[in-house]
Amino acid sequence: MAKADKINFTTPSGFPEFLPGEKRLEVYLLDTIRRVFESYGFTPIETPAVERLEVLQAKGNQGDNIIYGIDPILPPNRQAEKDKAGESGSEARALKFDQTVPLAAYIARNLNNLTFPFARYQMDPVFRGERAKDGRFRQFRQCDIDVIARRELSLLYDAQMPAIISEIFTAIKIGDFVIRINNRKILTGFFQSVGVAEDKIRSCVNIIDNLEKIGETKVKQELDKIGISAAQTEQIIDFIKIDGTVDEILNKLKNLTEKMPEAEEFKLGVTELATVISGVRNLGVSENNFCIDLSIARGLNYYTGTVYETTLIGHEALGSICSGGRYEELVGMFLGEKMPGVGISIGLTRLISRLLKAGILDTLPTTPAQVMVVNMQKELMPTYLQVSQQLRQAGINVITSFDQRSLGKQFQLAEKQGISLCVIIGSEEAKTNKAALKDLRNRDQIEVTQEELAVQIQKRLS
Repeated sequence: MAKADKINFTTPSGFPEFLPGEKRLEVYLLDTIRRVFESYGFTPIETPAVERLEVLQAKGNQGDNIIYGIDPILPPNRQAEKDKAGESGSEARALKFDQTVPLAAYIARNLNNLTFPFARYQMDPVFRGERAKDGRFRQFRQCDIDVIARRELSLLYDAQMPAIISEIFTAIKIGDFVIRINNRKILTGFFQSVGVAEDKIRSCVNIIDNLEKIGETKVKQELDKIGISAAQTEQIIDFIKIDGTVDEILNKLKNLTEKMPEAEEFKLGVTELATVISGVRNLGVSENNFCIDLSIARGLNYYTGTVYETTLIGHEALGSICSGGRYEELVGMFLGEKMPGVGISIGLTRLISRLLKAGILDTLPTTPAQVMVVNMQKELMPTYLQVSQQLRQAGINVITSFDQRSLGKQFQLAEKQGISLCVIIGSEEAKTNKAALKDLRNRDQIEVTQEELAVQIQKRLS
């Protein structure tokens, strides 16, 4: 093939490709997250990567993040025929950009086969048509949980979310973290109390949500642009900066409700927040791992109550590593009924990228194998295969060396893959049903019977 005809095999921009150690890290994190999700009774589902375009646009998303495709399955000539025949509209399809809208469609499609409250988790890839850059991908894996009810959903489900977040990030040992909790009713109720017009409240929430990104000065400028007076802005800034312990902030909020008897939504938000905080404590979440932060707004318009954002202490520049909240109308939109829900999401692909770059996590060894059975003599291969199977049956991951090389090169291959133990069986060991076990970490070597081999290996792996 001429040089000019070479195929470009580089990965498409924004679509990640992991090396073995990186992929093993992802699998480890997925397993850890899955274990915690299932310990709270969440059940797995998977929705199609492709949804009808009208489904994806149902919550008002007109295409900023959507990767379009009329029918990605048909070849171009067939697609042209279909377009000519006018088969578009409801047949238009696109790749899903999150898990929540597909969840709503899933519930609508399977309503009579589900039990409510319905607690599900998903770990599917999602796709967003945004400009690819460091830490931003067009394809990435999201780990979501949501609990959906018909008509009413207990606030204790809201309280359960920080407990789940805390267990996950404690288990994966990424350092100290804090789950920042707020309630959207508190924000909207306070905006109402200082005279912000109803049609400007949503814009106020979105601006406050960007406080950490753009700073207080810019927030004031943005509020001024939408017509919020200087006096109102000062009241808003002073309010969202209220700090202290969880109990101190709750007391300050309760005192404000007495001064604002007409602010019913504000009062309801404070009551809900106090209920959630009580539940978080009863679930045993450490006081060091959660707080109340009145600046947390979650700019997405569908949140109506509790909202969460999680940050790593000392690495706040990484932004939120897990977020979510409560919503009332989103899931029931296809059925025309109230179906309140609460959920959280971990953008796992982005999180892995950021944690590796910051040196908070390391990749895993390239292989899950814990032991290598080395190849000393071609004639002893039946013994090597039998011993390898014996170790696997004892729950040990094994690579059998099928290629005969020098012992030193086989040790080097084991070390390169992160394997620390090698089983050596030569003709003398085979005659006496023994084996040598070499620990490459300290170059220690012992001789054991083949029957004792698994026990000795497990001791060194523990």
